[in-house]
Amino acid sequence: MFQNKVAVVTGGGGVLCAEFASMLAKEGAKVALLDINKAAADKVADGINKAGGTAMGIECNVLSTESVSKVAEIVEREFGKCDFLINGAGGNNPKGTTDEETFREGVKSFFDLDPQGFRFVFDLNIIGTVIPTQVFARQMIDRPGSSIINISSMSAPSPMTRVPAYSAAKAGISNFTQWLAVYFASSGIRVNAIAPGFLVTNQNRDLLLTKEGSLTGRGQKIISHTPMRRFGEPSELLGALKFLLDYEQSAFITGIVLPIDGGFLAYSGV
Repeated sequence: MFQNKVAVVTGGGGVLCAEFASMLAKEGAKVALLDINKAAADKVADGINKAGGTAMGIECNVLSTESVSKVAEIVEREFGKCDFLINGAGGNNPKGTTDEETFREGVKSFFDLDPQGFRFVFDLNIIGTVIPTQVFARQMIDRPGSSIINISSMSAPSPMTRVPAYSAAKAGISNFTQWLAVYFASSGIRVNAIAPGFLVTNQNRDLLLTKEGSLTGRGQKIISHTPMRRFGEPSELLGALKFLLDYEQSAFITGIVLPIDGGFLAYSGV
């Protein structure tokens, strides 16, 4: 499906982006995995190469234009111009998180949040999408079939409690996706986003599951508000990703944020 396409995946060493990269490689793409943790990116790339695909891990700081620009030169030299950009780098930080859902004295509240922590979450998600898009979209201009996929969240349309910085940043990603879609509409680049529902990853495992594997209070709330009554699997994001990247199937689709959430957004709770 993606034979000889060049795919760039930021945050490539992470659980979800490793799944994205592996799927792209299986479909014939040459995949560059960008991550500030080169060892993590190399591990994913090695697995892809051993399975018969083509991939390389590259150390990259998505908050640095200089770093991303240097990486873009490497990708173009080794693989060719970028066709697909997956802006997978992102995440949360405890300094942008409250202890409880509503205000109470004696615990870390909204009033105690470190503005630097808030800024870090915004930078990682927003600027970490802006800079790679600035750099790699240059290679994609006027090349039909080029596509950018951003990663939004269930926190974007309806903010989750306790994570104000992350929720606001992901809302920004959804809005920015729409802006980019309009801006590049006449340049041959489609821009869409996926909004994963609740999946268990290394980042959120302790929030959702106890050490024994049962649901935490927060995990139970999520499951009770997910009509399919389970967490999603990383592999269940791949069909949507493949569809949005495939020009034959989605050539007239740009500017959407596609939820993959087991019905979470559709359920009012009653």
